[in-house]
Amino acid sequence: MDHLGGLELFVQVAKAGSFVEAARLTGVSPSAVSKGIARLEARLKVRLLNRSTRSVALTAEGTRFYQNTLVILRAVEDAEQDLTQIRKYPRGKLKVSMAEESMVSSFMADFALAWPDIELELVVSDRMVNVIEEGFDVVVRSGNIGDSRLMAKKLAVFSSKVVASPDYLAKAGTPENPADLLRHACLHYRFLHSGKIEHWQIRGLEPAAAGTLPVAMVCNNIQGRLDFAKRGVGLAWLPDYIVQGALDEGTLVSVLDEYAIRVEPLWLLWPSGPYLPLKTRVFIDYLSTCFAA
Repeated sequence: MDHLGGLELFVQVAKAGSFVEAARLTGVSPSAVSKGIARLEARLKVRLLNRSTRSVALTAEGTRFYQNTLVILRAVEDAEQDLTQIRKYPRGKLKVSMAEESMVSSFMADFALAWPDIELELVVSDRMVNVIEEGFDVVVRSGNIGDSRLMAKKLAVFSSKVVASPDYLAKAGTPENPADLLRHACLHYRFLHSGKIEHWQIRGLEPAAAGTLPVAMVCNNIQGRLDFAKRGVGLAWLPDYIVQGALDEGTLVSVLDEYAIRVEPLWLLWPSGPYLPLKTRVFIDYLSTCFAA
Protein backbone atom coordinates (compact mmCIF):
# COMPACT_ATOMS: atom_id res chain seq x y z
CA MET A 1 0.00 0.00 0.00
CA ASP A 2 1.39 3.44 -0.87
CA HIS A 3 2.07 6.00 1.85
CA LEU A 4 -0.92 8.21 1.06
CA GLY A 5 -3.23 5.20 0.98
CA GLY A 6 -1.87 4.12 4.35
CA LEU A 7 -2.63 7.55 5.81
CA GLU A 8 -6.17 7.51 4.45
CA LEU A 9 -6.75 4.04 5.90
CA PHE A 10 -5.40 5.14 9.29
CA VAL A 11 -7.79 8.12 9.38
CA GLN A 12 -10.73 5.87 8.53
CA VAL A 13 -9.84 3.50 11.39
CA ALA A 14 -9.36 6.39 13.82
CA LYS A 15 -12.73 7.87 12.90
CA ALA A 16 -14.58 4.54 12.91
CA GLY A 17 -12.94 3.21 16.07
CA SER A 18 -13.06 -0.28 14.56
CA PHE A 19 -11.22 -2.31 11.94
CA VAL A 20 -14.51 -3.91 10.88
CA GLU A 21 -16.30 -0.59 10.37
CA ALA A 22 -13.28 0.92 8.59
CA ALA A 23 -13.22 -2.15 6.33
CA ARG A 24 -16.90 -1.65 5.48
CA LEU A 25 -16.36 2.03 4.66
CA THR A 26 -13.31 1.42 2.49
CA GLY A 27 -14.56 -1.72 0.77
CA VAL A 28 -11.75 -4.04 1.85
CA SER A 29 -11.56 -6.90 4.34
CA PRO A 30 -10.93 -6.34 8.07
CA SER A 31 -7.76 -8.41 7.67
CA ALA A 32 -6.48 -6.04 4.95
CA VAL A 33 -7.21 -3.06 7.20
CA SER A 34 -5.36 -4.65 10.12
CA LYS A 35 -2.35 -5.49 7.95
CA GLY A 36 -2.30 -1.99 6.48
CA ILE A 37 -2.18 -0.38 9.92
CA ALA A 38 0.51 -2.84 11.01
CA ARG A 39 2.66 -1.88 8.03
CA LEU A 40 2.19 1.82 8.80
CA GLU A 41 3.22 1.31 12.44
CA ALA A 42 6.22 -0.74 11.36
CA ARG A 43 7.33 1.98 8.96
CA LEU A 44 6.93 4.69 11.62
CA LYS A 45 8.32 2.45 14.38
CA VAL A 46 5.58 3.56 16.79
CA ARG A 47 2.24 2.15 18.03
CA LEU A 48 -0.62 4.29 16.76
CA LEU A 49 -3.59 2.26 18.01
CA ASN A 50 -4.44 0.21 21.08
CA ARG A 51 -6.48 -2.83 20.03
CA SER A 52 -9.23 -4.69 21.88
CA THR A 53 -11.53 -7.43 20.66
CA ARG A 54 -14.30 -4.99 19.74
CA SER A 55 -12.63 -1.62 19.14
CA VAL A 56 -9.42 0.35 18.69
CA ALA A 57 -8.31 3.60 20.32
CA LEU A 58 -5.61 6.09 19.47
CA THR A 59 -2.44 6.16 21.54
CA ALA A 60 -0.94 9.53 22.48
CA GLU A 61 1.41 9.24 19.52
CA GLY A 62 -1.50 8.11 17.36
CA THR A 63 -3.55 11.17 18.34
CA ARG A 64 -0.72 13.51 17.36
CA PHE A 65 -0.17 11.64 14.10
CA TYR A 66 -3.91 11.67 13.37
CA GLN A 67 -4.11 15.46 13.71
CA ASN A 68 -1.11 15.97 11.44
CA THR A 69 -2.44 13.45 8.93
CA LEU A 70 -5.75 15.33 8.67
CA VAL A 71 -3.81 18.47 7.69
CA ILE A 72 -1.88 16.52 5.05
CA LEU A 73 -4.98 14.93 3.53
CA ARG A 74 -6.80 18.28 3.44
CA ALA A 75 -3.81 19.78 1.62
CA VAL A 76 -3.88 16.93 -0.90
CA GLU A 77 -7.61 17.44 -1.42
CA ASP A 78 -7.11 21.19 -1.89
CA ALA A 79 -4.33 20.54 -4.41
CA GLU A 80 -6.57 18.17 -6.38
CA GLN A 81 -9.43 20.68 -6.37
CA ASP A 82 -7.03 23.39 -7.52
CA LEU A 83 -5.94 21.26 -10.48
CA THR A 84 -9.57 20.54 -11.29
CA GLN A 85 -10.28 24.26 -11.42
CA ILE A 86 -7.23 24.83 -13.66
CA ARG A 87 -8.54 22.16 -16.04
CA LYS A 88 -11.89 23.97 -16.13
CA TYR A 89 -10.58 27.55 -16.36
CA PRO A 90 -7.10 28.53 -17.54
CA ARG A 91 -4.84 30.32 -15.11
CA GLY A 92 -1.24 30.41 -13.92
CA LYS A 93 2.01 31.50 -15.55
CA LEU A 94 2.46 30.96 -19.28
CA LYS A 95 6.10 31.29 -20.35
CA VAL A 96 6.44 32.19 -24.04
CA SER A 97 9.56 32.73 -26.14
CA MET A 98 9.46 34.76 -29.34
CA ALA A 99 11.83 36.64 -31.57
CA GLU A 100 11.95 40.41 -31.35
CA GLU A 101 9.13 42.05 -33.33
CA SER A 102 7.51 38.69 -33.97
CA MET A 103 4.33 38.58 -36.03
CA VAL A 104 2.46 37.54 -32.88
CA SER A 105 3.61 40.37 -30.60
CA SER A 106 0.73 42.64 -31.63
CA PHE A 107 -1.77 40.04 -30.39
CA MET A 108 -0.31 39.61 -26.90
CA ALA A 109 -2.09 42.50 -25.18
CA ASP A 110 -5.49 41.33 -26.43
CA PHE A 111 -4.74 37.81 -25.18
CA ALA A 112 -3.82 39.19 -21.74
CA LEU A 113 -7.11 41.09 -21.61
CA ALA A 114 -9.11 38.04 -22.71
CA TRP A 115 -7.50 35.75 -20.11
CA PRO A 116 -6.66 37.90 -17.05
CA ASP A 117 -5.90 34.88 -14.83
CA ILE A 118 -3.06 33.80 -17.11
CA GLU A 119 0.22 35.49 -16.18
CA LEU A 120 2.17 36.02 -19.40
CA GLU A 121 5.95 35.87 -19.22
CA LEU A 122 7.29 36.92 -22.63
CA VAL A 123 10.96 36.21 -23.29
CA VAL A 124 12.06 38.13 -26.39
CA SER A 125 15.24 36.81 -27.99
CA ASP A 126 16.61 35.62 -31.33
CA ARG A 127 18.29 32.72 -29.49
CA MET A 128 16.98 29.22 -30.19
CA VAL A 129 15.87 28.38 -26.66
CA ASN A 130 15.72 24.85 -25.29
CA VAL A 131 11.97 24.62 -24.84
CA ILE A 132 11.84 21.74 -22.36
CA GLU A 133 14.99 22.33 -20.31
CA GLU A 134 14.27 26.08 -19.93
CA GLY A 135 10.66 25.54 -18.94
CA PHE A 136 8.86 27.25 -21.81
CA ASP A 137 5.19 26.49 -22.37
CA VAL A 138 5.13 27.81 -25.94
CA VAL A 139 7.74 29.07 -28.40
CA VAL A 140 7.08 31.14 -31.52
CA ARG A 141 9.82 30.59 -34.11
CA SER A 142 10.41 30.80 -37.84
CA GLY A 143 12.43 28.44 -40.01
CA ASN A 144 13.10 24.76 -39.50
CA ILE A 145 12.05 22.72 -36.46
CA GLY A 146 14.98 20.82 -35.02
CA ASP A 147 13.54 19.17 -31.90
CA SER A 148 11.46 16.02 -32.38
CA ARG A 149 10.21 16.23 -28.78
CA LEU A 150 8.03 19.21 -29.70
CA MET A 151 4.55 19.53 -31.12
CA ALA A 152 4.23 22.12 -33.89
CA LYS A 153 1.55 24.18 -35.59
CA LYS A 154 2.20 26.42 -38.59
CA LEU A 155 0.72 29.88 -38.07
CA ALA A 156 1.75 31.68 -41.24
CA VAL A 157 4.35 32.10 -43.94
CA PHE A 158 6.30 35.33 -44.38
CA SER A 159 8.92 36.72 -46.73
CA SER A 160 11.53 39.49 -46.52
CA LYS A 161 12.06 42.56 -48.67
CA VAL A 162 14.84 44.99 -49.49
CA VAL A 163 13.48 48.44 -48.65
CA ALA A 164 14.65 52.04 -48.65
CA SER A 165 13.16 55.50 -48.35
CA PRO A 166 12.27 57.48 -51.49
CA ASP A 167 14.84 60.11 -50.43
CA TYR A 168 17.63 57.55 -50.23
CA LEU A 169 16.80 56.10 -53.65
CA ALA A 170 16.64 59.59 -55.16
CA LYS A 171 20.11 60.29 -53.80
CA ALA A 172 21.85 56.92 -54.27
CA GLY A 173 19.86 55.44 -57.14
CA THR A 174 17.62 52.38 -57.27
CA PRO A 175 19.40 49.01 -57.45
CA GLU A 176 18.34 47.16 -60.58
CA ASN A 177 20.05 43.83 -59.88
CA PRO A 178 21.65 42.07 -56.88
CA ALA A 179 25.18 43.15 -57.82
CA ASP A 180 24.12 46.80 -57.37
CA LEU A 181 23.78 46.16 -53.63
CA LEU A 182 27.57 46.15 -53.37
CA ARG A 183 27.50 49.89 -54.14
CA HIS A 184 24.83 50.81 -51.58
CA ALA A 185 24.73 51.61 -47.88
CA CYS A 186 23.22 48.58 -46.14
CA LEU A 187 21.63 48.33 -42.70
CA HIS A 188 22.41 44.99 -41.07
CA TYR A 189 21.16 42.75 -38.27
CA ARG A 190 23.56 40.99 -35.89
CA PHE A 191 22.36 37.90 -34.03
CA LEU A 192 22.92 38.30 -30.31
CA HIS A 193 23.45 34.60 -29.60
CA SER A 194 26.06 34.02 -32.33
CA GLY A 195 27.43 37.47 -33.10
CA LYS A 196 27.00 36.79 -36.83
CA ILE A 197 25.52 39.26 -39.30
CA GLU A 198 22.38 38.05 -41.07
CA HIS A 199 22.88 37.24 -44.74
CA TRP A 200 20.42 38.74 -47.18
CA GLN A 201 18.81 35.91 -49.13
CA ILE A 202 18.85 37.37 -52.63
CA ARG A 203 18.72 35.24 -55.77
CA GLY A 204 21.75 35.96 -57.94
CA LEU A 205 23.80 37.24 -55.00
CA GLU A 206 26.56 34.77 -54.20
CA PRO A 207 26.76 33.69 -50.54
CA ALA A 208 30.24 35.19 -50.29
CA ALA A 209 28.95 38.51 -51.60
CA ALA A 210 25.93 38.40 -49.28
CA GLY A 211 28.33 38.31 -46.37
CA THR A 212 30.34 41.31 -47.61
CA LEU A 213 27.62 43.83 -48.41
CA PRO A 214 28.62 47.37 -47.42
CA VAL A 215 27.86 48.19 -43.80
CA ALA A 216 26.29 51.54 -43.01
CA MET A 217 24.90 50.40 -39.66
CA VAL A 218 24.59 47.21 -37.60
CA CYS A 219 22.09 46.65 -34.78
CA ASN A 220 20.43 43.77 -33.00
CA ASN A 221 16.80 44.76 -33.39
CA ILE A 222 14.32 45.25 -36.18
CA GLN A 223 12.93 48.60 -35.10
CA GLY A 224 16.34 50.27 -35.34
CA ARG A 225 16.82 49.19 -38.95
CA LEU A 226 13.27 50.20 -39.80
CA ASP A 227 13.78 53.69 -38.37
CA PHE A 228 17.16 54.14 -40.10
CA ALA A 229 15.70 53.03 -43.42
CA LYS A 230 12.82 55.50 -43.11
CA ARG A 231 15.29 58.30 -42.41
CA GLY A 232 17.21 57.52 -45.59
CA VAL A 233 20.39 56.06 -44.11
CA GLY A 234 20.41 53.04 -46.44
CA LEU A 235 18.81 49.82 -47.64
CA ALA A 236 17.40 47.32 -45.13
CA TRP A 237 16.44 43.64 -45.38
CA LEU A 238 13.28 43.26 -43.31
CA PRO A 239 10.28 40.91 -42.91
CA ASP A 240 7.27 41.90 -44.99
CA TYR A 241 4.95 42.15 -41.98
CA ILE A 242 7.28 44.73 -40.41
CA VAL A 243 7.51 47.02 -43.45
CA GLN A 244 4.01 46.67 -44.90
CA GLY A 245 2.66 49.71 -43.06
CA ALA A 246 5.54 51.90 -44.25
CA LEU A 247 5.13 50.61 -47.80
CA ASP A 248 1.42 51.48 -47.72
CA GLU A 249 2.24 54.96 -46.38
CA GLY A 250 4.95 55.52 -48.97
CA THR A 251 7.68 56.16 -46.41
CA LEU A 252 9.49 53.07 -47.72
CA VAL A 253 9.79 51.50 -51.17
CA SER A 254 10.68 47.87 -51.87
CA VAL A 255 13.32 47.05 -54.49
CA LEU A 256 14.59 43.84 -56.10
CA ASP A 257 11.33 42.06 -55.24
CA GLU A 258 11.84 39.50 -57.99
CA TYR A 259 15.18 38.50 -56.43
CA ALA A 260 14.09 38.18 -52.79
CA ILE A 261 13.86 34.45 -52.09
CA ARG A 262 13.43 34.23 -48.33
CA VAL A 263 10.10 32.56 -47.55
CA GLU A 264 9.79 31.02 -44.08
CA PRO A 265 7.01 29.46 -42.02
CA LEU A 266 6.16 30.77 -38.58
CA TRP A 267 5.65 27.99 -36.04
CA LEU A 268 4.09 27.53 -32.64
CA LEU A 269 6.06 24.91 -30.70
CA TRP A 270 5.26 23.28 -27.36
CA PRO A 271 6.38 20.17 -25.42
CA SER A 272 4.64 16.98 -26.49
CA GLY A 273 2.73 14.96 -23.91
CA PRO A 274 -0.66 13.42 -23.17
CA TYR A 275 -2.00 16.27 -21.02
CA LEU A 276 -1.80 19.74 -22.56
CA PRO A 277 -2.44 22.43 -19.91
CA LEU A 278 -5.57 24.44 -20.63
CA LYS A 279 -3.60 27.71 -20.46
CA THR A 280 -1.43 26.43 -23.32
CA ARG A 281 -4.41 25.19 -25.31
CA VAL A 282 -6.24 28.53 -25.17
CA PHE A 283 -3.05 30.35 -26.22
CA ILE A 284 -2.57 28.05 -29.22
CA ASP A 285 -6.23 28.34 -30.20
CA TYR A 286 -6.17 32.13 -29.79
CA LEU A 287 -3.17 32.66 -32.07
CA SER A 288 -4.51 30.16 -34.59
CA THR A 289 -7.75 32.16 -34.75
CA CYS A 290 -5.85 35.45 -35.12
CA PHE A 291 -3.87 34.20 -38.10
CA ALA A 292 -6.87 32.49 -39.69
CA ALA A 293 -8.84 35.75 -39.73
